[in-house]
Amino acid sequence: MRPKKSLGQNFLRDEKVLTEIIASAKLNANDNVIEVGPGEGVLSTKLNERVGKLIMIEKDEQLSKNLAKNFKFQISNFKSISNDKTFNSENKSIVFVGDILEINLPELIEKNNFGNYKLIANIPYYITSPIIRMFLETKYPPQEMILMVQREVAERICAPAGQMSLLSVSVQYYATPEILFYVDKKSFWPVPEVDSAIIKIVPDGKTPDKKTTVNFFRTVKAGFCAKRKTLSNNLTSSFQLDKKTIEEKIKKAGLVPTQRAQELNIADWKKLANLMSD
Repeated sequence: MRPKKSLGQNFLRDEKVLTEIIASAKLNANDNVIEVGPGEGVLSTKLNERVGKLIMIEKDEQLSKNLAKNFKFQISNFKSISNDKTFNSENKSIVFVGDILEINLPELIEKNNFGNYKLIANIPYYITSPIIRMFLETKYPPQEMILMVQREVAERICAPAGQMSLLSVSVQYYATPEILFYVDKKSFWPVPEVDSAIIKIVPDGKTPDKKTTVNFFRTVKAGFCAKRKTLSNNLTSSFQLDKKTIEEKIKKAGLVPTQRAQELNIADWKKLANLMSD
């Protein structure tokens, strides 16, 4: 089956990389795992050998059918999540056919008794950010994520203060990310234009209240609204307050008005967001 460019399909062909992914996840028979975009199933089969239960979510209907047929996985549709029976007694692995971004993730986890799960996946690169945000912001975030992403995106996610972006702040607000290793583009078929990286994201387990989170991201988005402008100029423009008031709040947070957004760390943003919400 030829990969579909519209779905961002590039299939992993490097056995060494697969082995390293599995080793990084430190799996055991008690683990529950969700895999997004299993494709041909090269990672799925290795996961299935090592874990307690495995949920695969594949948008491509033909690939889903191939997975179920070739590896004797159970197959279902998102529409049948509400049914009582999901995993059957003969199979610990199931393929759900559908778009990961359209699923009711909390319901999927509740109906399948999937607490304390891990997310392990070679995710479609064109929806990397929405997938990560979805799993970090859900009612039931994973214990950890082991993900294959574009190298440049991995480096942006893990960037330190001084090099941060809206993406890195969005991830690091909820979790601690790190790059485990890089993957050459020749490890895939068809060969993509970019190299990849395996990243590990560990949620901190804290659930900020909704109001605090809304205020935090409102401030962060305002701070990053114009890359070349200073923090005080961006906040003044976004919040429509006089510049002197904004500069006083910035100084009260222990920062300098002429700093730029990429220089702040998560703690800085939290202090500033609290002051901006007053």
